[in-house]
Amino acid sequence: MKDLLLITPPFTQLNTPYPATPYIKGFLNTKGISSFQMDLGIEVILALFSKDNLASIFEMAYENETISTENAERIYCLREEYLKNINEIIQFLQGQNQTFAKQICTENFLPQASRFEQINDLEWAFGSMGDQDKAKHLATLFLEDLSDFIKECVDENFGFSRYAERLGRSANAFDELYDYLQEDLTLIDEVSLDILEERLQKLQPKLVCFSVPFPGNLYSGFRCAQYIKENYPEIKVAMGGGFANTELRSVKDKRVFEFFDFISLDDGELPLELLSQHVLGQQEKLELKRTFHLLDDEVTYTNNSPKPDYKQAQVGTPDYSDLWLDSYISVIEIANPMHSLWSDGRWNKLTMAHGCYWGKCTFCDISLDYIKLYEPIAAKILVDRMEELIEQTGEKGFHFVDEAAPPALMRSLALEILKRKLVVTWWTNIRFEKNFTADLCKLLKASGCIAISGGLEVASDRLLALIDKGVTVKQVAQVTRNLTESGIMVHSYLMYGYPTQTIQETVDSLEMVRQMFELGVLQSGFWHQFALTAHSPIGLKPEAFGIVADYQDISFANNDIQFTDSTGIDHDKFSFGLKKSLFNYMHGICFEYPLQEWFDFKIPKTTVPKNLIMDALDEQGDFLLKPNTKIVWLGAEPSVFKKNAKKLRLLFHTKTDAFEVDLGIENGNWLLDKLNELKPENGKLLTLQNLKEDYEQQYENFELFWYSKPIQVMRENGLLAL
Repeated sequence: MKDLLLITPPFTQLNTPYPATPYIKGFLNTKGISSFQMDLGIEVILALFSKDNLASIFEMAYENETISTENAERIYCLREEYLKNINEIIQFLQGQNQTFAKQICTENFLPQASRFEQINDLEWAFGSMGDQDKAKHLATLFLEDLSDFIKECVDENFGFSRYAERLGRSANAFDELYDYLQEDLTLIDEVSLDILEERLQKLQPKLVCFSVPFPGNLYSGFRCAQYIKENYPEIKVAMGGGFANTELRSVKDKRVFEFFDFISLDDGELPLELLSQHVLGQQEKLELKRTFHLLDDEVTYTNNSPKPDYKQAQVGTPDYSDLWLDSYISVIEIANPMHSLWSDGRWNKLTMAHGCYWGKCTFCDISLDYIKLYEPIAAKILVDRMEELIEQTGEKGFHFVDEAAPPALMRSLALEILKRKLVVTWWTNIRFEKNFTADLCKLLKASGCIAISGGLEVASDRLLALIDKGVTVKQVAQVTRNLTESGIMVHSYLMYGYPTQTIQETVDSLEMVRQMFELGVLQSGFWHQFALTAHSPIGLKPEAFGIVADYQDISFANNDIQFTDSTGIDHDKFSFGLKKSLFNYMHGICFEYPLQEWFDFKIPKTTVPKNLIMDALDEQGDFLLKPNTKIVWLGAEPSVFKKNAKKLRLLFHTKTDAFEVDLGIENGNWLLDKLNELKPENGKLLTLQNLKEDYEQQYENFELFWYSKPIQVMRENGLLAL
């Protein structure tokens, strides 16, 4: 038995748990509150894509006469091949039976329907040596063909990472979702509720908490809550998570509370602690934090607790126990290097800081606490948590899910990882700001950073200023170059259709992106169209940005807002051309094509100089370092040879090569003495000023020594200025 049951409803990711319930469970552990967590999404997927259930799906489609397209008919006719292979495919994608990859890659082994029409670029994507990734991609297509069959013939709302998403997206009123919940159960509902029933019987919880991160989880969350209220009325049901935090801040419809007793907003630790005390009868009077509920048959928002929210150092280490960590499915949907990180492999999720240290971007929901309230976590605590998670899960991969990871904290994190000699792999999201110097990027790479995503957004300095992004296109190019040259993959979020954006700016933005891919400073990207949200600066004051917002009466969800742009431009028509061009640029081809080639309507010629990005990359940075610059040595101890009576030769071995420097006897001995002090594992970082003072106790003119050619060679090979 457990007092609390924490559930992520279907569906989020196939490859790794969504982090909300592990975060909450980790906090509850610090308070001695018993809880159990489950990712209902992965449990439903595994039940659905089993041989027995898949056979039932084929039978159901046949009996209901819903097989109406040529593609669905082909899949049905090949059903025995699907049934024969389904269990083995799932096991392979779970990391078992890796030798099966050779068989999957054999021509004509898997049955192929419409999804396999896209496999022409497999040689480019995976090459001759990439059997494991190639097999994962083919196995993913196999599952997606079955997903198409389910969607067409059994349940139109099905999707691997979302379910009935349209019912939750921009649902200003509750009517449509409420009516849908009165209809008969779907196949997905039945599978979900069977699993839920089994867990309720076993655990007998007093409070069930649904974390609903996205619109694609909302319907299932409501359907499960409905089942609990109908069959276990004594159990209290609560909702929190990203969807509630962004979209349910103005909920008024009483019918919502036929399903949920409580809806809590923002950081969930204290609200859930108070809720559990209330439900378990540990409160003398009702005390809640940022929580909607019914009081005297009216929707009431109660925020009467004087207790402050917990600091990030107090919330504990995320706890992944109870989750089926060995059962997640690694898939490769498309040949995009960053997308493969999101969908392939099991990642422990952590956060470097609560909120965003920048907190100014005008398209972002910066008025909400989860972004507005910035609080970094000390690097020592972060790495303590990493070590705890490695011990608990056996996984050494980490995805830091920050809005934008702060560079100073990333530096401290990297140094702490190196100090403890941990071997980990990690990636995160950043702003492409100037503090990401070449040396900082080398440090991040040395600590295990393999990839970075960040927002270039609209590649136009005018629009970046309107966004208040705090960067320029030139600056983004230089930072992406620093990251790329250090060996860190770079993914850029790209935006079109920002308020007042002209057609010329869209074309020029594409040209700058083309140049960045051609020069190799970007490896991955994704175009998305601007969306107006209620809690962003633009949503709060649309007239200041040249748009007219179409506000609706809100009784349920409030986030996406329809609007009219003063330019009158139809930005939708650019979608296909922008995405098609990007797909080719990621392949490293078609850079010579005129931009007009990507569009079936007339566009203006770009006004961007053809060497704009190259010129930005050729600019030299400030040669001189500030006195408080931290100096770190990442290299190995050198072999020392006496070249003659006055000179030493130092031979340094790198992981792939070796290099030599010649120094005077005195300078060489001083440097050898200092190199060990400059290693991260020594903990105390020396500044350039510290080195200067120490050097000049014995010798003269530190600057002449520091900016000499031998030291510059070392600067290129692991002597970092941070």
